[in-house]
Order: sequence, then structure tokens, then C-alpha cells
Amino acid sequence: MSKKNKRINIVYSTNKDFDYKYESEDIIKTLPPEKQKLKISIDKKKRRGKIVTLITNFIGEEEDLKELAKFLKSKCGVGGSAKNNEIIIQGNFIEKIKKILIAQKYKVF
Repeated sequence: MSKKNKRINIVYSTNKDFDYKYESEDIIKTLPPEKQKLKISIDKKKRRGKIVTLITNFIGEEEDLKELAKFLKSKCGVGGSAKNNEIIIQGNFIEKIKKILIAQKYKVF
């Protein structure tokens, strides 16, 4: 979104040093593992019948999501991706991922 569209109201000023203050975007801080409630499920929709393990409900920054995905992919020895606050791990690793996340103090359901 451009800065022009972020302005709520039009403000005019004769002051040369006037600077319009934009509303800051809500920056989502990553919750600690104890407060995260991650949902683990199996999915094969729109994947040509291939099974993947989905970890959803992650609350936090994209970098932390990708870091957790990288950790899980390395522990499972498979590929995957992290985007839109969900982690996709290739294959059926629901029990293994559940044990890993509980060991990392995440709440899992």
C-alpha cells in the first residue's frame, strides 16, 4: 500500500518542517513457545495425492516461522516450506513432529 493510501485524513500545513505521521502497521511479535498453540494435521488437497503434514496457528514473524520450519525439516530429513503462518512438511510425520514440538515446549493439539 502506498503512503498516500495510508493517510486517514488529508492534512495541510504551512510549516515547512511538518511531517505527516503515518499509522504504524501492526507488527506481530513472535509469542514464546509456551504460549503458542500449534495445530498439526495431515493434508493432501491440491497436492496430486501426495501427503503433507501441516503445522498451523503460528503467531509471529515470518523469519521465526521459517526458522522453525527449517528446524523441523532437518529433524525429519525431508523438504517443505513456510508461508502464510503455516509450515508444510512433505510426508506423514505427525507423531514425530508432535514429539519434537512438545520437546521445544510448544503446545500442540
